[in-house]
Amino acid sequence: MTSARQTSSRSSFFQRFWKPASITGAGGTAAFVWFEELLLFSAEILALILLPIMAGLIYLLNILAFKSTRPRKEQ
Repeated sequence: MTSARQTSSRSSFFQRFWKPASITGAGGTAAFVWFEELLLFSAEILALILLPIMAGLIYLLNILAFKSTRPRKEQ
């Protein structure tokens, strides 16, 4: 009895939750839709995190690219 518990604790995430997902009626489709929604949500969060970083890189590129157009002191 203890060996069955040990193998179930070692099983992967999908192996633990495929039976409850299939019992709900939609089977693998319900799990696939849930994983798809999770991926879409993480992609949106990643985009929100990377947006300020990209804006900062564009701002630094702007400073470096147009540095020669600033007036210089004549020596």
